[in-house]
Amino acid sequence: MSDVRAILHCDLDAFYASVEQRDHSEYRGKPVIVGGAPGERGVVMAASYEARAFGVRSAMPLRTAALLCPDAIFVPGDRDAYVTASEQVMALFRERTPLVEPISLDEAFLDVTATEHLFGDRESMARAIKREVRERCGLVISVGVATNKLCAKIGSDLRKPDGLVVVAPGGEAAFLAPLAIERLWGVGVRTRELLAGWGITTIGALAAFDREALETRLGEFGVAIWERAHGIDDGSVTPSEDYVPKSVGHSHTFFENTLDTRTIESTLLRLSEGVGQRLRDQALLGRTITLTLRVAPFETRTRQRTLADATNDDQRIFHVARDLLREALAEDREGGHISPVRLVGVTASGLVGGEQLKLFEVARHNRLNAALDAVRARFGDEALDRASAKSLKERRRFSGHKSR
Repeated sequence: MSDVRAILHCDLDAFYASVEQRDHSEYRGKPVIVGGAPGERGVVMAASYEARAFGVRSAMPLRTAALLCPDAIFVPGDRDAYVTASEQVMALFRERTPLVEPISLDEAFLDVTATEHLFGDRESMARAIKREVRERCGLVISVGVATNKLCAKIGSDLRKPDGLVVVAPGGEAAFLAPLAIERLWGVGVRTRELLAGWGITTIGALAAFDREALETRLGEFGVAIWERAHGIDDGSVTPSEDYVPKSVGHSHTFFENTLDTRTIESTLLRLSEGVGQRLRDQALLGRTITLTLRVAPFETRTRQRTLADATNDDQRIFHVARDLLREALAEDREGGHISPVRLVGVTASGLVGGEQLKLFEVARHNRLNAALDAVRARFGDEALDRASAKSLKERRRFSGHKSR
């Protein structure tokens, strides 16, 4: 293992907006603003790079964003979809190293020092992560590579979107020197104005400033920012040992709106299997099952049911989600109007550790799920499906087999 640390900071580009563009092909290449309708009082949660070209920024009032970019696509946001995407990306990170420190849904630090001998040097690993995030998750990520968290974090932000910045060991101070002082951790608006009054506008100028003078004027804080200006940062990547996600979910957006109940339920089965497998992978159980439907023109509906006993069994998750779906569709019929479905999703929340599972009551399901997981792990997710009697007959008919 190298004595020089290898730290990556990975930051998904325009995350919420990118998930929306990934899941809705009609949004791609267009300005997308996440947060609500243009006339609402809320603020922008995220903006695609196409919207940013018009001056739209996060935390800006939606009404201001609408004035700057009147042709933008405004969406309310889908937290379940964002959490699911984040968990998929974080799981990909953990394939490279157990030392992953999530900072938010869309960014994390990775310490890959101990795994360079397994996956290649730090730059190669960064390039592989960028490629796999794009291919497996359909998202774009920027990565900063350095010997410490400070330089890795600053590096990931320099060439967005789809950036890669590698800071060579020993070159930290030179890398930082030409950058504006506000890029340095701890330098906010007031500190920037104060330093500007002393003629300090770049990180290099701060590094060249007398350390004792900074300590006299700013105390310990002055010493801290002077050290950072020299690229000194001993902070470690500290993954949360007891990290447990708040929910596990999957959703699917149909290419065209559909009223076909069998198509929706078949998709719901596949999503439920994905949720169950992820729960088992993490030794978790879910107590609350939530169904999400997005119907035309753009209304999101949710229904949920809390179980007496938490579960990670595919079939139980599916049966609950299917019941919720049928209840929702029945209410539509009673109201005299059935809305075509654009998106369907299933989420398990109220998560608890798998040791609380009543093993003897569900031993048969566990063996079945373990067998299914093993087959899919070896041959791919499409290798094996559970089938209803009707779908089994359909498969036999098309395969030339006779029903018995």
